[in-house]
Amino acid sequence: MINKSLLIPSFSFLVTLFNICFYQVPLETDRETLYNKGKEICDTYTKKTFCKAFNFYRNKAFDSCYVYSSKGLLEASSKEELDLLNYIQGVSAINKRLHKKALQNFHAISNVSGFKNLKNLKLGQTHLILEDYDSAIYYYLKWNKNSKYTDVIFKKNGYHNLGLSYLHKKDYINAKKYFDKELELIHKTDTLEIITNKMELANIYYNQYKDEIAISIFKETYELAKSFSNLELKQNTSKNLAIVEKNKKNYKKSIEYYIEYSKWKDSIWNRDKIWELTERDKQFAIAQKEKKILLQDQKLKQQNTQRRNLIIGTSVLITFIGFLIYFYRKVIIKNRLITHQREELKIANKTKDYLFSVVSHDLRSPIYALKKQHKHIINQIENGNILGIKAKTNEAIAITEDTFHLLNNVLHWSLEQSNQLVFNQNTYPLRSLVEQAWNNFESIAKIKEITFHNKLNDKILIKVDKESLKIVLRNIFDNAIKYSKTKGRITVRAEIVSKNQCTIVIKDTGAGITEEKVLQINNLRDISIDKIDRSKGIGLGLLLCQTLIRKNNGILIVKSKLNKGTKMKIVLPSISAT
Repeated sequence: MINKSLLIPSFSFLVTLFNICFYQVPLETDRETLYNKGKEICDTYTKKTFCKAFNFYRNKAFDSCYVYSSKGLLEASSKEELDLLNYIQGVSAINKRLHKKALQNFHAISNVSGFKNLKNLKLGQTHLILEDYDSAIYYYLKWNKNSKYTDVIFKKNGYHNLGLSYLHKKDYINAKKYFDKELELIHKTDTLEIITNKMELANIYYNQYKDEIAISIFKETYELAKSFSNLELKQNTSKNLAIVEKNKKNYKKSIEYYIEYSKWKDSIWNRDKIWELTERDKQFAIAQKEKKILLQDQKLKQQNTQRRNLIIGTSVLITFIGFLIYFYRKVIIKNRLITHQREELKIANKTKDYLFSVVSHDLRSPIYALKKQHKHIINQIENGNILGIKAKTNEAIAITEDTFHLLNNVLHWSLEQSNQLVFNQNTYPLRSLVEQAWNNFESIAKIKEITFHNKLNDKILIKVDKESLKIVLRNIFDNAIKYSKTKGRITVRAEIVSKNQCTIVIKDTGAGITEEKVLQINNLRDISIDKIDRSKGIGLGLLLCQTLIRKNNGILIVKSKLNKGTKMKIVLPSISAT
């Protein structure tokens, strides 16, 4: 009997999800199932350890795959992950010759998973390696029941190993059956697989003493191997014929085959020796190169150290110069700021002094007028003229109100400028605030017979500081009455701009304002001498109005034409406007 080493190919497998297909669609193979399931888990859950193990498996880096699959098994959260990790670790264990560990991994795969066929295929292979032929046959037959899901490469491998298992058990009928099945799947151009398969078939016949069939197949494999480049096949086929001829007592022919066998064996040895020597030369060349590189690295390190020291020194110098420039610029900016603030302070002091001179002048005139009015009242009292007394008293009241209003504006402006004005925004009904502000002017309005129309809705709520808004309204009402003729009219209404904004419109029938002054009022931002000078500017009252409205997150807009009255619009935040 010809002794021949068992051929147990080892392949890499990929993981996919098992899908049942319709007859007109090709069935998804076990390997595709493995690939797809691994990709699905990586894409869906982005588990780093699992994905690393899976990628190492696909790239046949079995050492790394073994390590990361061990970590992955500790982190796995689903049955599919556990099954897949056990499979790829089992394959890695086979490649690392850890066959008992491989068996543990394959047995841990559940029978309901999509990897059942691959599990049985690998269990059969592992038991065959361990020479447990009964177990190998058992698992290969389990796999064979569903082998339609196995691709051709794995199927050929499975049939070949099942045939080998039966051959070791001397069950030659079943051995030939599965070697024949393998041969049916081998492509006619795949010389390596054809020779390997036919050598096994020849062994079956030779072990059954069917020498004529066996020898013809041995010779066929010998002739095929002669035209093939694989030295191991040339060696094995010539050795087989040497044994056959020896058993036939044809020693001359047997020696010829043995000589050829030795030649191929020497060729393999020479090839391996040449490869070994080449590897040694390569290692020596690499060592020399590494030595040269090491010297260059040391030289480069010295250069880099010098360069680094130069860079550090330059950087320190540049940083120092940068700090000097930075602090110098800060000093310049600070000096500019101080100069600017000094100029602003001068202007502010000058404006304040001018303001008080204006206020003093404005107070002197009404006080002098009051003095004269009191003298007139005394004369009227002496004459007993009641109507005259009443008229002069009303005039005195009007002068007093005007003076009081001026003093109020000065007080509020000074408080606002020194940030002492209490400011508390809250929600208030608009109509009520307008009525409170108008109450201060009802008596003066009656004297001039001016009518007031409040067309505001009770439901309009605005978010403001009510005291500052009252100051604004009082200034507007004061100007409206002051510059309106007898029997004039003041109207207050609201325009709803949006859900969050409300516009208060105060319209009078007074003398109106020039376009130039309207433009000045709408562009007011800060106080200056020309703005509080009544002959050139617009006065303190309207400046105070603009400041307080802006502080309430609002806008004051003035529209006016000479002799046609004035329309003051105040846009404010509102809570509800229905």
